[in-house]
Amino acid sequence: MPDPSSLRDSTQIVLPRRALDGHRKCLEDRFTVTVVETPDRFRIIGSPVEIKAASDYLARNGVAVA
Repeated sequence: MPDPSSLRDSTQIVLPRRALDGHRKCLEDRFTVTVVETPDRFRIIGSPVEIKAASDYLARNGVAVA
């Protein structure tokens, strides 16, 4: 049985709100992801393939993705 935290890590990216400044629209247009807003952060949720591609895109555009 897979560890739930490893599955969660492969299906979401959690970033501070300011990290997506100027990237959110492109991210939603380019990838099949859902962006969930909370008062202090964004959760980008999608399939492992989409999350990997979105993570690579964000990293190429200067957004630190842990």
